[in-house]
Amino acid sequence: MNNTPQRGMNLTQQVAETLGNAIIKGIYGSHNPVPSEAIICEQMQVSRSAAREAVKSLAAKGLITSRARQGIRVLPETEWNLFDADVLRWIRDSNPTLELLREFTELRVAMEPEAAMLAAQRQNREKIAAIGSALERMAKAEDGLDDPLEADIAFHLSILNASENRFFMQLGRIIDTTLRVSIRFTNMRTGVKAGVYTDHKKIYDAIAANQPSEAAEHASSLMEGALNTITSALEEGNK
Repeated sequence: MNNTPQRGMNLTQQVAETLGNAIIKGIYGSHNPVPSEAIICEQMQVSRSAAREAVKSLAAKGLITSRARQGIRVLPETEWNLFDADVLRWIRDSNPTLELLREFTELRVAMEPEAAMLAAQRQNREKIAAIGSALERMAKAEDGLDDPLEADIAFHLSILNASENRFFMQLGRIIDTTLRVSIRFTNMRTGVKAGVYTDHKKIYDAIAANQPSEAAEHASSLMEGALNTITSALEEGNK
């Protein structure tokens, strides 16, 4: 078990970080149970209270269940809280499966066109300007003058913000994680090194021009393209 201290984390957080990463990566599961609190204390050289609080934290995230005489058991992925910031980060760093990537992208297909439509309807000029700034970063990224991934993410998060829907805005964290994983995969798959500027500009232009239907249509086309790339890879893998 990795016992490398994490900067800025207390002992309880360090234990949860190590165990959470191991669970997400499949090191622990039905084939290899999570060690007992006593063994965690011994292996990680932490107090019983630190181990106990870490186990409680992971249980609250839906990763495990811990009961007397039954030990610590990893729960199925369907029980994991995929909206939890730590769980999302561990998934991002774990090289997630194509199946999970597809499900993440299906969420984007359902949500982002609606967010683009709302942004076009509500016309918050300051927030639309932020979308435009992100688009400019994407243009610079094509010339090697900005980070293509960060520019792409900034664009999509700016649209969520411009939707002025608080639920969409708070889902920005999961979209951030999804993009960091899925863009890396789809770009590698298609041979494109950065988000295609022209496709994103169509979305921005429709939002800025107060054209809700067009904004949703262009966003849907972009999302469906990413989903089709992942679905094709899954189908090839199943042959």
